[in-house]
Amino acid sequence: MPLPSVRTRIAGPVGATAARQGLAGADRRYWLWLAPLLVALSALTRIPSFARPLWNPDEGFLATQARQLADGGTLYHDVVDRKPPFMPWLYQGAFALFGDDSLWPLRVAAIVAVAVGAVFAASLARRRWGDRAGWMAGVVYVLLSIGINPEDTQAATFEVFMLPWTVAAMWCADRARWGRAGLAVAAAILTKQTGGAVLLPVLFLLWRTRAGWLPLIRLTAGTALPVLGVALAFGPARFAYWMATGSGAYVSADGAGLHAMGRALGSLSILCAAALPLLIALGHVLRRRRERLRDVADQWVWLAASGLAVAVGFQFYGHYFLQLIPPLALLAAAALRELRARQATVALTVTSVFAAAFIGWGFAYKRGELDHAQRLAQEVGERTVPEERVLLWSMHPEGYWFAARKPASRYLTAGFLSNFSGGRDGIRTGEQYAMDGAWPYFLRELRQTRPTLIVDDSRDAPYAIPRMPTLRGYVDRHYTRVATVDGAVIYLREER
Repeated sequence: MPLPSVRTRIAGPVGATAARQGLAGADRRYWLWLAPLLVALSALTRIPSFARPLWNPDEGFLATQARQLADGGTLYHDVVDRKPPFMPWLYQGAFALFGDDSLWPLRVAAIVAVAVGAVFAASLARRRWGDRAGWMAGVVYVLLSIGINPEDTQAATFEVFMLPWTVAAMWCADRARWGRAGLAVAAAILTKQTGGAVLLPVLFLLWRTRAGWLPLIRLTAGTALPVLGVALAFGPARFAYWMATGSGAYVSADGAGLHAMGRALGSLSILCAAALPLLIALGHVLRRRRERLRDVADQWVWLAASGLAVAVGFQFYGHYFLQLIPPLALLAAAALRELRARQATVALTVTSVFAAAFIGWGFAYKRGELDHAQRLAQEVGERTVPEERVLLWSMHPEGYWFAARKPASRYLTAGFLSNFSGGRDGIRTGEQYAMDGAWPYFLRELRQTRPTLIVDDSRDAPYAIPRMPTLRGYVDRHYTRVATVDGAVIYLREER
């Protein structure tokens, strides 16, 4: 066989190098226009988040937790929640840098989180199905991220910061970077427990590629070691209690089946309405060109796993459904690329119009509960001084943050002591359903902190103080009713 000519030997490598440079240049140009577009679109869709100081009790809870941590409190001891530590740390860090009287830094961080998730989704779709599918996946991700009730989508809370980690896990798994995929899964878990659902599609990808035992070990180590490290830092038993084992009554659906199903159908219907053009496109492609939807099996597994995560606890708050958005965005992009350009443009245009309607809804969203919390906080602030502690017996801990007063208990909501939840509508509510050991600990706290005010902000809900015998007796012995604010009853300690 004759040797290649000198010209061939030179031109071959030179041509390959030129081709690589051309691809690198095209790749750079692609991201130079798409990444800023996704950032701008994320900012545009989240403008309503800056229109009010708080969107939901989760933000108030996290803001109050962050102040307690900054004041020397210890997570899972002086400051407790049924959640992992990432979000309290994030709020604490933002408060340390920018002050603790506003959530605007968290609003900006939420924009970044949405944009990062969209970029990962775009990159994942582009690698699979090309440039067109890539930018469509990123745009759809952003548009659907506000496709539920504004108090669930505009708030800077758990799911918003969990989702980028889940998309990053799938991005790493798609590139066979199993150790990094495990680290992303761990980060999702440490943001919210249900983020661990993404491990199922990651494992599916590992199985489908027949990667072998060593990648499985890397994935397992990457997932388990960070979580175990955090557990050891807090104490394994305490960490497990607040993350999982202490919430048995809270996650039980006994007697609440119909109410839970109604909430689930309500939130799911809103999301389906926001994604309706995309769902129609996906249905069309599945019906007419099913064979064209190659390489999407892992996306269906991801969607199913996310659906199971939404159902955990049977609470079905609207923000739980945000977990469905990444796989929905990728499935939509896979379907849209199979349509004619005009059809895909119509679907994206209508989806954009719907997103604009959700932005308008965000600006018009009612302020009733927020205004009540601010009026009540003003009353509390006028009746106390900053050094005095107060107890807000309610499901709205933002009052502590608005009033700038320290909580008298580590239990920032009555839910820990009564098992009340908006997702249950008062079913299985009472002292007997409290977290194990909560009431003795709570009474010790009250004796130690001696709150100046106790505010019953239940407004005749099933967890109202008159329905809690232990707390009712304590209030009757030591406090006098002095005022009401919008139905909230304020009790003043008799021996000040």
